[in-house]
Amino acid sequence: MTRSATPRHGLEVDTDFAKFIEAQVLPGTGVTADAFWQGYAGLLDGFAAENAALLERRAELQRQIDAWHKARGNQPWDAAAYRVFLTEIGYLVAEPAPFAVANGDIDPEIATLAGPQLVVPVSNARFALNAANARWGSLYDAMYGSDVMGPVPSGGFDPARRDAVVAKAAAFLDQALPLDGGSHADVTAYDADAQGLVATVGGQAARLADPAAFVGTHRDGADTGYVLRHNGLHVELVINRDHPIGAASASGLRDVVLEAALSAIQDCEDSVAAVDAEDKIGVYGNWLGLMKGDLAETFEKGGTSMTRRLEGDRTVTRPDGSTVTLQGRALLLVRNVGHLMTTDVIRKDGQSTPEGLMDAMVTVACAIHDLKKTEGPRNSRAGAIYVVKPKMHGPEEAAFADRVFAHVETALGLTPNTVKLGLMDEERRTSANLAACIHAIRNRIFFINTGFLDRTGDEIHTSMHAGAFVGRDGMKTATWLKAYEDRNVLIGLASGMRGRAQIGKGMWAKPDALAEMLEVKVGHPKSGASTAWVPSPTAATLHALHYHQIDVAARQDELQGQPIPDLDLLLTPALADGPIPQDQVLRELDNSAQGILGYVVRWVDQGIGCSKVPDIDDVQLMEDRATCRISAQYLANWLEHGLITEAQVEDALRRMAAKVDGQNAGDPAYRPMAPDFDGPAFLAARDLVLTGTQQPSGYTEPALHARRAEAKAI
Repeated sequence: MTRSATPRHGLEVDTDFAKFIEAQVLPGTGVTADAFWQGYAGLLDGFAAENAALLERRAELQRQIDAWHKARGNQPWDAAAYRVFLTEIGYLVAEPAPFAVANGDIDPEIATLAGPQLVVPVSNARFALNAANARWGSLYDAMYGSDVMGPVPSGGFDPARRDAVVAKAAAFLDQALPLDGGSHADVTAYDADAQGLVATVGGQAARLADPAAFVGTHRDGADTGYVLRHNGLHVELVINRDHPIGAASASGLRDVVLEAALSAIQDCEDSVAAVDAEDKIGVYGNWLGLMKGDLAETFEKGGTSMTRRLEGDRTVTRPDGSTVTLQGRALLLVRNVGHLMTTDVIRKDGQSTPEGLMDAMVTVACAIHDLKKTEGPRNSRAGAIYVVKPKMHGPEEAAFADRVFAHVETALGLTPNTVKLGLMDEERRTSANLAACIHAIRNRIFFINTGFLDRTGDEIHTSMHAGAFVGRDGMKTATWLKAYEDRNVLIGLASGMRGRAQIGKGMWAKPDALAEMLEVKVGHPKSGASTAWVPSPTAATLHALHYHQIDVAARQDELQGQPIPDLDLLLTPALADGPIPQDQVLRELDNSAQGILGYVVRWVDQGIGCSKVPDIDDVQLMEDRATCRISAQYLANWLEHGLITEAQVEDALRRMAAKVDGQNAGDPAYRPMAPDFDGPAFLAARDLVLTGTQQPSGYTEPALHARRAEAKAI
C-alpha cells in the first residue's frame, strides 16, 4: 500500500508519522516542528553518506578476511599471521593510551548499584509497563510461581509449598540481613523503634547484626513494611496479620519484597518487528508514554478488565521521622537500531534513509519530556537520556555514533553529552578493539554489555571460510568465548568504569527454567559484572538474590589490574578439529531449522519480534533476532563446508515447518507453513540459511523486513 508523504525541509515524511511527531512528540519539549525537521535534515546531510561508507567498510573487511581464509585452505591455524593480517587491513587498531571515562552525571542505578536488568520489546505496551514496574518484586510470588520450589503447581493453593517458600526466604534473610540473635525463621514479631528494626525471637528482642541496614518504615494500606538495605539493594519485610499468608506466619510476615530490576532496556531493535511507519509510530509512541509517564494498557486477565500504569515512588519514614523517597520504577534505557537498515518512513531525493539516524532523533526527542519534569516521578534524576547502541563494528562506528548524538543534542537544544550511550560488545571487531571503542565514546558511555548470542553469530560469519565450526555445545566452551567475557570486564575496569558505568552480561534464555538460572547466573556478578539481563520480572526478582550473595563492588576491586587475556585467544575461531558425527550434524540441522522457523513465522506473519518459542523438544526458549542469527549462520557455515547439503536443508525446513505448525495449532492467528511451503514466513527462513553467507554480517534484518512487508501486504 502506498502511503502519502508530507514535505518537510527537503524530506519526504510519511504523513501519519509527521503528524505523530508534530502533534504528540514535540509539544511540551520546547522544540518547534520547524527546528526538529531542520535539525533532522541536517542530520541526514551530515551523516547519511558516512553511514553508508561505514557499512561498505564492513563489507570490504569481510571480503578481505574471506579471501585470506580461502587462500590458506586447510593449513594449520596461525594466530600470529592472522593478527598481522588483521592489523594490516585495519581491522585491528592501536590500543589507546591509558584513560578513564568521563561521562558526567549518571544515575546510581548505572554508576554505583549492581542488580538485574530487564530487556523488553517497547512495541508491547503491557510488557513495557511490566518491565518498568519490575523495580520491586515479591520474593514469595517469584519462588512459589516458578520451578525454584519444584514443578509449578497446576491446581489450587498448596500450603506445603507456601511453607517451603517462607523457609527459603528466611534463609535468604539470615544470609543477607542476619539478626544479632536467632534466625528470621523463628521471629514471632517485627517492629521498629528509634534505633531500627526490632525482632522478637524466643521472647527476646533481637536487632539487625548491621544496624545501619535499617532504612525505615513504608506503609501501604493495611501493610506495614520495614525497609532494609544490603549491598545497596533494598529489601522490604511486609507485615499484615490479616492477610492469608501473614495470618499463617507467627511474625505476621506476609511477603519479602526485593528491589529487583534496577534498570530496564525498552527495546526498539532485536525484540521488535517494526518495518514501516505504522510500526515505528507504535514503537515510539510507547517510549513517549513512558517518558511522559502516562502510558497505560487495558487488557483482560481471568475474565476481568485490568489497566496497567506506571508505579509511583515509595515514601519511607526514617527512625528520626524524616522521609526518603525510593524509586518505584526501573531506570529506563532505550535501545535504538544499529547502523545497517534504512527506512521509507523518511525519504530524501526519493531514497530511503538510515533508520538508526531516525531512532536517534526521535527517541531523544521523546525523552525530553522526562528532562522537563519539575515534580512527580522522573526517570533520570541525573538529567540524562540513556540510549543503548547495538551492532557497532569497531571504534570508527562508535565515534560516528558519538558525533550523531552530538548533532541531535544541538538540534534539540540539549546540553552536550546529555545523551549517554550504552556500547553493546556483540560484534567481533568491537570485542577485538574494545578499549578503543570505549575511548571513542568516553564522554558519554554508560555501559558495556556482552551478548553471547549476537557475538556468536558474528563469530561464525566473520570466519565463515576458515572452516566448519564446532557444534553448539562446543561453542559454549570455546577458547574465544571465555576470553571475550573476561576481557569485557577487565577492559571496562581498566577504562575507569567502576563507579561510573555498568559492566553487563547477557540474557538468560530459558524463561521457565529459573531454578537452573539460580544455580548458573550467579556467575555473572562473580565475574565482576554489575548487571545481567533477565527475560521477565519474576526472573529479575530471583536474580536479585545473586547481588545480595555477591558484593560486586568488592569483586571489582579484586579484579582491578588483573592481566587482560591475550587477544589471540579472542581471535581463535572455534573450528571443528575433525569430522563431526553425522548423527550430531543431523540433530543440529533439525534443531536449528526448527528454531529458525518457530521464531520467523511469528515475526513475519504476526509482527512478534520476541517471544517464548518451543524448541525441537518442546522446551520454551526466549528467541529474538540474535538467536535466529546463530542458527542461520551455523547452517550456512556447515552448508559452505559440506557437512550438510542444500537438499538436506530443504528437507529439514519442510519437516520442521510441519512440527512448528503443530506447536502453534492452538493459536487462531497462526498461518500454517505446510503443506505449500510458499508463504513469506517459510521463504524468509529459507532465505536466512541458503543466502546466509551473503547476508551483511550475517544479520537477519534484511530478509525478515522484506518478508514481513510482503506478509503485511497480503
